[in-house]
Amino acid sequence: MAPQIIVEARNISKSFQRGLTVLDNLTFSLNRGEMVALIGASGSGKSTLIRTLAGLVAVDGRKDGSDGSVVVMGEAIQQGGQLRCDRNLRARIGVIFQQYNLVPRLSVLTNVCLGLLGRLPTVRGTFGRFSADDKRKVMQALGRVGIAEHALRRANELSGGQQQRAAIARSLVQGAELLIADEPIASLDPASARRVMELLADMNRNDGLTVFVSLHQVEYALKYCSRTIALRAGKIVYDGPSSALTPSFLSQIYGAESEELLLPSMEEQIGLPARNGHDRHPVPVWVAEQERRAKARAKKRIPKTQRLNA
Repeated sequence: MAPQIIVEARNISKSFQRGLTVLDNLTFSLNRGEMVALIGASGSGKSTLIRTLAGLVAVDGRKDGSDGSVVVMGEAIQQGGQLRCDRNLRARIGVIFQQYNLVPRLSVLTNVCLGLLGRLPTVRGTFGRFSADDKRKVMQALGRVGIAEHALRRANELSGGQQQRAAIARSLVQGAELLIADEPIASLDPASARRVMELLADMNRNDGLTVFVSLHQVEYALKYCSRTIALRAGKIVYDGPSSALTPSFLSQIYGAESEELLLPSMEEQIGLPARNGHDRHPVPVWVAEQERRAKARAKKRIPKTQRLNA
């Protein structure tokens, strides 16, 4: 059976100032059930592309009529330089941002309940009247992401990693079929980043959720995504298996900018072994070797007496 296309972008371009092109005639598609990484150095256009697919930024219209388009789940959300995303379609698209986008003074429970607004009757949604059944669903989602005990705390009392998990829980109760994440781990410590990526991989694997996530470090794409799209200066310079993204290949397509994408991985920083969110996608040998050397260096820094006592 041929894969079902859930997102199809054709000839999309975006300029915010005359002569400054952020996205340059991009064409690609995402299949239902995929977990795809979007990588690129700062200023490559990742956030603009994410917001374009989410229906938050309109693509450029063209005088010759060859306008770009974005079709999500069979419905055009971008056409002729205008946004067309209706309420029902928006309820099927979850969006996670680096800044979490929680209401600081509201409880975690209420923040996650807001994910239900797209599916509630207008009156109930306007006045925030959530039923007991709604709240049970929210508590189940909070339990799944591991923060159920914080349900009644204010959102601004949580750590960054906990707030991002609350945002993921909001997408769970929303019932999204497509999850678009704009650098969701950029502001997190390595352990929290790992937890967030494992949650996204679990939702992709067990719920069939299609995930499109922009990342600043290639190591996360290698571990959790079977496919990677690479941007440079608003153009797609690679679209294929993540396993091909070796340091030498990245250097070929990015030049000196590749160093920005190959910062020390999370396992190098906290001394954990390489693992993959999808068991069917083995971690490349060069990443495993990099982590083995990091563990050896960390071991040398531990006094011999301490190692023996351990």
